[in-house]
Amino acid sequence: MTALLEVDDLRVAFPGRGFRARPTEVLHGVSLSVATGETLGLVGESGSGKTTIGRAVLGLVEPGGGRIRFDGTDITHLGGAARRALARDIQVVFQDPYGSLNPSLTIGDILSEPLVVQGVSPSAARARITELLDQVGLPGDAAARLPREFSGGQRQRVAIARALAPEPKLIVCDEPVSALDLSTQARVLDLFIDIQRRTGVAYLFISHDLAVIRHVSHRVTVLYRGDIVETGAAPEVTSSPAHPYTQRLLLAAPVSDPVEQRRRRAERRRLAEQAGTA
Repeated sequence: MTALLEVDDLRVAFPGRGFRARPTEVLHGVSLSVATGETLGLVGESGSGKTTIGRAVLGLVEPGGGRIRFDGTDITHLGGAARRALARDIQVVFQDPYGSLNPSLTIGDILSEPLVVQGVSPSAARARITELLDQVGLPGDAAARLPREFSGGQRQRVAIARALAPEPKLIVCDEPVSALDLSTQARVLDLFIDIQRRTGVAYLFISHDLAVIRHVSHRVTVLYRGDIVETGAAPEVTSSPAHPYTQRLLLAAPVSDPVEQRRRRAERRRLAEQAGTA
């Protein structure tokens, strides 16, 4: 498959805290790719650097080294008008459905914003908004309502619709279901899969939860303290991981059987102790 997004030897450092403190490098030369129409799951614990990769792709943090290419074009240091133009092809769905929508705007106004930027006529925008609401499973009268009138899962559907509005080639999904309850998570994940099947959009799907990543991804990349430790097809990485860190992530997922849960907890502790003495 053709590579849509290519990240090569990406390095990102943040300023140190305090006077004369040295910068802290949080990504140490990360390389990955996302093919057209593919979902690459990027998984790791808090502080692993996974969100920083997404923010670098979106132009929200400045890389200190390496290169990011999108659709054959170097976008590593884009700024101004060029970055705004790229927003048509690269969109984002953030973690918090409560904070990512303007509470004073109707859903119709929220969805029309990216269309107005593109110069879409009012009549075409209204038709597109109706199409988007149907695509994410929301009623047609949702356009006239405010975000506070919807549940968390419904608000995340609005955020997904907003990302889809300009018909992007890639959506960066940054922990898009972690703020939702388990049943709502499953429905939203199935929505992501269905949308990809119908539109061919690619996802860089970021999560700390290996079960979530398994559900939506074609391939998985595991990040640990700014380095990639494992990558491969989703079924293999999420069921029979080779790296001890990925094994610990897998064992961290809760199960209903208390005996099995105790065994998994003990095995995870053993792997963590082993890593500490390595």
